[in-house]
Amino acid sequence: MKRLFFVGVFFCLGMPFIIAQTITGQELLEKSIQYHDPKGKWDKFEATMHFRETRPNGADRQTTMMLNNKKSTFSLDQMSSGHHVEKFIKQDQCSYKVDGATTVADSLIQKFRLTCPQMQRIRNYYVYLWGMPMKLRDPGTQIQEKVTKTTFMNKAVLSMKVTYEQSVGKDIWYFYFQLDNYALVGYRFYHDEAANDGEYIPLEGEETINGIRFPKTRTWFVNKDDRLLGADILEKK
Repeated sequence: MKRLFFVGVFFCLGMPFIIAQTITGQELLEKSIQYHDPKGKWDKFEATMHFRETRPNGADRQTTMMLNNKKSTFSLDQMSSGHHVEKFIKQDQCSYKVDGATTVADSLIQKFRLTCPQMQRIRNYYVYLWGMPMKLRDPGTQIQEKVTKTTFMNKAVLSMKVTYEQSVGKDIWYFYFQLDNYALVGYRFYHDEAANDGEYIPLEGEETINGIRFPKTRTWFVNKDDRLLGADILEKK
C-alpha cells in the first residue's frame, strides 16, 4: 500500500518535472500554437477585434483593430482625448484621420503619434502581443532549448526563455504555459534582467475568433513593485 501511495505521489508531482526535462523550447512552442491555432489560420487571419483598455485612475479607452495578415493590412480606431483617431497601414504605407479629416494639425500628429515609424511601432505592438504564441515563429526570434518548471501567479507552469537578434529587439522574455494543454498563461520581459526592470503580464480567460483562441484579459504589472499599469480586455461583439 505504501508503495502504491508513493508511486501516486510521484506521478502527480513528478510528471511536470519529467515533461520539463524532456520537451524542448521549440517543441513547447509548437504544442502551444497547436492549442491556440489548431487549424493554422494565423498567417491568413482576418478579423475585427474590439478592446477595452483600462488604466489606473484613468478613463477606459475603446479600441478597434482590423487585421488582415494575408494582405498585410492593419488599422486602429480609437477615441482618445476627445478625438476620433484612425490609423491605417497597408504593407508599409501609412495614412490617418483625426475626427474624419486627413489634414491634421502638427500638434495632433505629435500627440497621437501619427508619423509612419510611430504607427508601424504601434502596429507591431498590437500584432505581436495579440498574435502570441504564433508570433514567436517570426524570423529573428531565438527560442532557448531548455524548458523549466516554475510558478507564475501562484500556479505551476512550464517556462521558456526567448531572446531576439539585435536587429529585432534587445529585451529578454519569459513565456509561461499551462501544464495540461500548453495554453499560454502569461509572460514577463526585462530590459535588464539583473536590475529586475520590465513588466509581467498574466493572461486570463479566452475568446475564440475565426478559429484562434485569444486571451480575454491581459493585465500589466511592474516587476519591481507589482504596481498595476492597466489591462487590455478583448470584447467579443
